[in-house]
Amino acid sequence: MINRRARGVQAYYGGLNAEEIARRHMVEAGLDILAQRLRTPYGEIDLLVADENWIIGVEVKSRATLRDGADALAPRQAERLMASFGYVLETRPEWCRPNTRFDVIVVDREGQARRIMDALRLT
Repeated sequence: MINRRARGVQAYYGGLNAEEIARRHMVEAGLDILAQRLRTPYGEIDLLVADENWIIGVEVKSRATLRDGADALAPRQAERLMASFGYVLETRPEWCRPNTRFDVIVVDREGQARRIMDALRLT
């Protein structure tokens, strides 16, 4: 049986791996990485990406299957993410673009990624 600490370490490194897969996914989609694991007073944004028209906050979720992550954001977490995103837009005007949204990328244990665009507006 895996003890609690070992599970925590395993989850941490699994999350880092999922974030790297998500980062590559966004680069392949033609987006520039502005920041990774961006800390704000309200919480952390896993990825902040942009092109000339969009700035996109990204929450990365590691799940057993892609289907498991579709409702992975609790309302309170969504509120924290939006507060963090708003803070970034206020304090980093050079990153602002005409359009904004927040996506979720779910990464399964096989390393497959599913991007849910504008996920927070859908909740």
